[in-house]
Order: sequence, then C-alpha cells, then structure tokens
Amino acid sequence: MNKNFRLHLTLIMIAFSIFISLVVALINQEKIRNKLFQEHELKLSMIEDNILSSLHSIDKAYMLFDKDMAEMMEDYSEELISLYKKNPDFEQWDFKRLNEKYKMDVYILNNQNVVTFSSVHDDIGLDFGACCVNFSKLLDQRRNEGKFSHDGMDISLNSGEIKKFSYIPTPDKKYIIELGVSLEDGEIFKHFNFLEVEKELEERFSMVESIKVYNSGGFILGSSKKEEEDLRNSLDKWETFRKALKTGKVKETEQEIDGKKITYHYVPYKAEEQRGYSTSRVVEIAYNKDELNKALNQSRKEFLIQFSVIFIAAIVISWIIARRVARPMYLAFHDLLTGLNNRAAFEELVKEHLDKKKGNLALMMIDLDNFKMVNDSLGHTEGDHILKAAAHEILISAGKDNHAARLGGDEFVVIFPDIGEEELKKSASMLIKRMQRLFRDISEKNQIDVSISVGIAMASGEDDVDSLYNKADRALYESKKKGKNQFNIYQMSS
Repeated sequence: MNKNFRLHLTLIMIAFSIFISLVVALINQEKIRNKLFQEHELKLSMIEDNILSSLHSIDKAYMLFDKDMAEMMEDYSEELISLYKKNPDFEQWDFKRLNEKYKMDVYILNNQNVVTFSSVHDDIGLDFGACCVNFSKLLDQRRNEGKFSHDGMDISLNSGEIKKFSYIPTPDKKYIIELGVSLEDGEIFKHFNFLEVEKELEERFSMVESIKVYNSGGFILGSSKKEEEDLRNSLDKWETFRKALKTGKVKETEQEIDGKKITYHYVPYKAEEQRGYSTSRVVEIAYNKDELNKALNQSRKEFLIQFSVIFIAAIVISWIIARRVARPMYLAFHDLLTGLNNRAAFEELVKEHLDKKKGNLALMMIDLDNFKMVNDSLGHTEGDHILKAAAHEILISAGKDNHAARLGGDEFVVIFPDIGEEELKKSASMLIKRMQRLFRDISEKNQIDVSISVGIAMASGEDDVDSLYNKADRALYESKKKGKNQFNIYQMSS
C-alpha cells in the first residue's frame, strides 16, 4: 500500500504540475498570438493611414491651388460655347486644332451621355449611361442646371490617366462640352503623388500584394493601373467594394489565387470638398497573411518545445519530490505496521461522515483477545505477524466502500458510512468466523486462545467522534465481559 500511495502521489503531482504548466504556457501562447495579430493589424492600419493621408493631401492641394486651372477651363468652355453658337455642326470642328490650342482634351457628349466627338480618338463612343450609371445621372443634372462645373482629381476611363475635367452644357442642352487636362505632369501631383505612395508601401511591406484606389464607379485611378482587371469581373470583390462605398465602413473579402489566400481590404474615402464623381473613393489593399502565419507557426513550435521541456521536468521533479515526501505523508494517516488508516485518519473520516449526515453511519470496534499472552510467550515478532494477518482479514471483510483502521496496539475499527443493523450483525459474525480460522493453528500449537471481541455503535444525530467511539468501546467491553469471541451492539445491550 505504501508503494501504491507513492505512485498515486507521484501521478497527482505530475498531473498538477502539467496542468499548471500547461495553463501558464497556454496563457503565454495566447499573449504571443494576440501580440502577433496586433502587430499585423497595426501594419495594416499604418498602410491605410499612409494612403488615405496621401489622398487627403492631394485633394486638399487641388482644392486650394487649382483655382487658376478652373478659371482657365471656364474661359475655354465659354469660347467653345461661342463656337457652338456660330457653328453647331461638330462634324466641321477641328478637334485636333482645339486640343493644340487649349492644351486640353475636348469631348462632346450627346443627350444620352455618349462621347460622339473628341480630340482623343479612343474615347469616341464611350457610353457613360452604360458603364457609369451614377455619373450619367450627375451629367444629366449638370445639363439641366445649364452652367459651368468642374471636378477635382478624376480618371480617364480608357487610359486610367489622372485628369481634371470640366463640363458646360450647350444653350439648347442637347450636348455637354467637356474639357480634360492631365494632372500627372503638374507640380501638385508630382509633390503629392499617391501612386508613388502605393508603390512604396507595396515594396516596404511584404504582406501587401497590391494597393489600388478606385473611384465610386469602380475604376482604378492611375495610369499604372490601366491594364488591371475590371473590379466587376469578381462578384465577391465588387459586392464588398459597393458595401464599403455605401456604408462608409471598412469591408473585407478573401479569395484563393493560385493556391494562395489573398484578403481584399476595402477602405472608403471621401474628400473634404465634394467636387464631382471621383471625390468619393475606395482604397483596395490586397494583402496576404504569410508573414503572420509563419510567425504563428513558429510560435506553435516554440510552444510545443516549451511544453515538452515542462512535461519532462514535471515528471522528474514530481518523482523526486514524491520519493521524499510520500513516506512522511503516508505515515501521517497510515499505520506503519499494517498499512491501515491510523487514528488521525480514523477521526477525520468519522467527522467527515458525521458532517455529511447521509446514511446510517456505524462504527465497529475490534480487539484481539489474549494478545498480550502472544507477545509474552511468542515474542513481539510473532505478535506483529498476527497483527498484520488480522489487519488483512479486517480489510477484506470491510470491503471497498468502508474504512478499516488500526488505532493502536491490538485495537482496530471499521467505519461503515451507510449500513443497516442486520447487515452489521452479519458482517460481525463473518469476521469472527474468519478470525477463528486464522488463529486456529496458533491456538492449537501454543495453547493460547486468540480470538476477537467486537463492539458496534450506530451514530445518532447528536454524536460526534468521541461519543460514537465511546459507544463502540462500551459495546466492546460488554463483549469482553460476556466471554469474548463475540460481538455486541451498543443500542441493544447498553
């Protein structure tokens, strides 16, 4: 039993050590995971702030410094209106010469918002009603208002070039004369070039696959993006883009491309001054989580190594501690000779069951008759052998649900947490018979009549450890008094 106790203690200590170590390791692992995610989010936020700040700066610069350009475009537009009044037949206009004169692109939009004439041949036939419904509505509104208007930074749909556009309807409102001037060669754009910021961020952060700025129609701003695939070719991306634009909140969608997961992060943006169609934009940041996943995998490996070391250390330390403390702990609640519970354990067990107040608690006290004669005649070695044999029989008779203890000398007890009186009698009778068989050889060889006397007490609601013990002791005294080798129940004979 001593070995079993040491094994149980070792296993308990190992389990406890591993549990505590695992909890600490998991908490540390979670902290590391959270830190990695926070760093990832911080990088993404930094990328957002950089590109939005760049857009804000260039919009603000144009708002403050493109007044001269707007006035020039208005003057040229009025000249073209005068030309229209003299000659409304655009077939006869020399758009190439007008482009050279004004250093601006010239477009004629009919009442369906289709480009019918232009100095930019590739843009002829461009149908805003088909490609850009909201922008087409804005053109209708401007046609009805009948006055000059101009936008801030915008995009040429076919080339992707950043331009500034102005619009003036003809007096008959059949057409809109549009002027466009490239901004990419201007000092403002060079100084606040958000396209350069995009490139810089893509090169600086390995997580970034690409950065694009879309106008509200889903077209990319910047000539470097003119070859890119149309956003509307991907339903998920298009819907996520529209949700971000509509709600004004950041939205994300994820796609797998060539076996690699890419997250598309859409950030809505509005210029401080709403001028035209393209001052409402959405920034698309396509990024991967390779760096994050690599760091997470490394963290998992470190966790497994750390836990393996802790696991081995816990086993070794627990085994060492168990060897040192198992015996003192065992002896604190067990009898050294027989391995049964000792008096301290007996008192704790009785008190525990009395406090529970469940079942019919009973105490069986057992005393070896004529044991002093065994020690005097056969010696203490033989006496110890008899005590151990008696303890073994008592433990077997008690069964696994009850508790056997040696209180000292030749005095034993069995605690029955829940038992009836008839069952108690049967148990006592069986124990006496087993002891008779056990002591038969000793009695015959050495002419010493060794037997047991048993006293039984049933606990009442008022009993404590001492009172229950005293009842059983008095019942035992009655058994001795009546001739030994028998049992007596306190309630019946006291």
